[in-house]
Amino acid sequence: MPDEQEVLATLVDKRRRVARGDVLFHLGDEFRSLYAVRTGFFKSIVVGGDEQSQIGGFHLSGDILGFDGMAEGRYESEVRAMEDSEVCVIPYDGLSDLAIRFPPLQRQLHRLMSREIVRERSVMLLLGSMQADQKVAVFLLGVAERYRRLGYSGTSFILRMTREEIGSYLGLKLETVSRHLSAFDQQGLISIDKREVILKDLNALQRVAGSAIGAGSDAPANRTEWLEFVKCSDHPELN
Repeated sequence: MPDEQEVLATLVDKRRRVARGDVLFHLGDEFRSLYAVRTGFFKSIVVGGDEQSQIGGFHLSGDILGFDGMAEGRYESEVRAMEDSEVCVIPYDGLSDLAIRFPPLQRQLHRLMSREIVRERSVMLLLGSMQADQKVAVFLLGVAERYRRLGYSGTSFILRMTREEIGSYLGLKLETVSRHLSAFDQQGLISIDKREVILKDLNALQRVAGSAIGAGSDAPANRTEWLEFVKCSDHPELN
């Protein structure tokens, strides 16, 4: 009898390229699939109660996109590629059927959903109560941790997003983000040249972040394991 990994590999049989600037799915589109980010970088855009759009998160390799469409049957955000990217398409109807037949897969799916809910609530609560310098520090530490988990440097990296996009995510003005990045640079906490960032004094940056450290990390460690679990890299490309 095949295990859940072998069966899931038969379900996740398509890869889809998304060019920089193109939309993976729109707000209000019918929910049909989840998407595992194989390569590249995405941003999700949400609309608040005041009808103003705001960046709800940044997503890279190993992240699962589309969970927000499960409740109402339509995606509640727009996801756009920030660079040429590639995802694996996971049809949700087939995934649900498999989850019923294979309890370990169902538990794995429920864990991912639960952690996504907890992450979103934690980020909202912490960002809502933090000072601006804390928000920027937490964001930098979170980006660094995500790169570290993917096997890259956790102290030197390129920011894929603009300062305006960082501000949208953190609920800060562009000028505020730039001011605090410059202050961290002048204080010797970081070195920044356009989008290239080097974290020079992690301890000092962590002190600025305080008890909020970790809120900027959008990707639970097991997401990259799940990308390997579905063997995304083995599937043919969907044009």
